[in-house]
Amino acid sequence: MLDFPRWKIFSIVAVLVALCALSIPSLPGFYTAPFKAPRISLGLDLAGGSYLMLEANTDELVNTRLEKLRDDVTAAFRRADSPIETGDISTAGGKLTFLLRDPSQVDAAREKILPLTTGAGMTGQRDWDIAVVDGQRFVLTPTREGTDAAVEKAMNTETEIVRRRIDALGTREPTILRQGGNRIVVEVPGFNNPQALKALLGKTAKLEFKLVDEATQSNPAAVASGQVPAGTIVLPYAEASGPRGAPTAKIPLLRRTLIRGEQLTNANQAFDPQNNSPIVDFTMDSQGGRAFAEVTQANIGRHFAIILDNQVISAPRIDSAILGGSGMISGSFTVESANQLAIELRSGALPVALKVVEERTVGPDLGRDSIHAGIIASAIAAIAVVVFMLVTYGRFGFYADCAVVINIFVILGVLALLKGTLTLPGIAGFVLTIGTAVDANVLINERIREERRRGRSVVQSVELGYKEASRTIFEANVTHAISGVIMFLLGSGPVKGFAVVLLIGICTSVFTAVLFTRMLVALWLRRNRPSEILI
Repeated sequence: MLDFPRWKIFSIVAVLVALCALSIPSLPGFYTAPFKAPRISLGLDLAGGSYLMLEANTDELVNTRLEKLRDDVTAAFRRADSPIETGDISTAGGKLTFLLRDPSQVDAAREKILPLTTGAGMTGQRDWDIAVVDGQRFVLTPTREGTDAAVEKAMNTETEIVRRRIDALGTREPTILRQGGNRIVVEVPGFNNPQALKALLGKTAKLEFKLVDEATQSNPAAVASGQVPAGTIVLPYAEASGPRGAPTAKIPLLRRTLIRGEQLTNANQAFDPQNNSPIVDFTMDSQGGRAFAEVTQANIGRHFAIILDNQVISAPRIDSAILGGSGMISGSFTVESANQLAIELRSGALPVALKVVEERTVGPDLGRDSIHAGIIASAIAAIAVVVFMLVTYGRFGFYADCAVVINIFVILGVLALLKGTLTLPGIAGFVLTIGTAVDANVLINERIREERRRGRSVVQSVELGYKEASRTIFEANVTHAISGVIMFLLGSGPVKGFAVVLLIGICTSVFTAVLFTRMLVALWLRRNRPSEILI
């Protein structure tokens, strides 16, 4: 018991001092400290802010996959080295079907399609079934494994893009969690403008570049009725007039997508040097830059539509080849809307649109009241524990009280180190941890009393008290921790916040109540060598 090496003393003190120091910036009054230090973030229920539950339409993802496969197959069949002629490609019924004009090209067509249908995740199954009907009709059907893998990948991508968009707002420590198969929960503490949040997250920011079908545009009646050729689509036009100045609310485009927004590497709000109107400057990667240069060089004099979320926002005339992989998007922008579009483009397009199914705003007043109540509850719990231990166990109770006070700061320090978020249930777990922090000391002190009644010496009693009680303490805290782990793994939101603080409190209380108090007792016994103890 008395053999407590100096290195162990220094190690224990260093760990406790470091964790206590980390807790200081998170104390009330230090949240606005000018220096950058790890701090505990306050959850939505304490800091106030905006809450959104977003739901993805997975049916839209199925259609998007069909359209992409159609474009990929069309592009593959048009390659100059070995072109393959087909009839109209249909996506009706959730399947991709087309008829080869030359039945002898079936094997060549299959060879071109196979690289476009990859494995579905780790299952080894293909994401599309390829069948040939009547010797020359291809039918490509999405497999269940492929659809499930695509949904999982899309939701992971959606979660990351939502995070990037919110981070671009400059808000601090948002909580973004998957819920179920197709929902995302977004909590942004300190941000009390849910409308701006909905506007930012409600757009997929799917950017595409297509050529205007100027031949069809010369027939306004066909455009208005939607009676256009098979390779043409009609989309709404955000401008008050078309590229030639003719008033129109719709514009016909060639269906093929020449460039996609995935090839953008950066986008920023800027101003048009000619009229000083707000625009969005963008830069593409090397592949996109080459494609942009080739398309503009081959189509000088034609109009090039810029499409955002299936709406044409600009359709400028190509006057010369655009080299360097950069360009600009103009339209009826304000500075705010141009900046928001730049954020959306920088963060990437959402694979599918997100719909708000639940929203609420939490005011900061409730949070301040909760923090105040939590501080009072923690103080009352700490004082009650300190008085009880001091009265019941004397000097050994004082050592336990020191461990309780230090444990409070250590928990805060660990939370700050982990960049944790403190919620109202977390405060409940914090108060509970304080109340149970001395359980280990109660077991140890009662075991020391029992050993003294058996006639053992002071040193032997203390040694056996810590040694024998440690087994019970370990088993009790393991079962306690198992409950906390289960709550953390299976719970969400408030339950998880409670579990985090509880698990941290279990670990820190064992460290302070057993190791720290043992160090204090060992130093006292070594220095004073008492023949009797009051416990």
